[in-house]
Amino acid sequence: MDAFTAGLLQRIKTTESDLTKARETGDDFLADVEQGELDDLHRLAAEHGVKIGATSA
Repeated sequence: MDAFTAGLLQRIKTTESDLTKARETGDDFLADVEQGELDDLHRLAAEHGVKIGATSA
């Protein structure tokens, strides 16, 4: 796995965790921000042929 793929998958994992925390604490604004970031990361992964697999929420 190259550095780009590894970094992207790590960012997705971190963002998913942050999104879960935001939802659990009821922070709707932060949840929206994290969801937008996650959507962007998934788009970026798709554009570069990175398979997300079990990492995605």
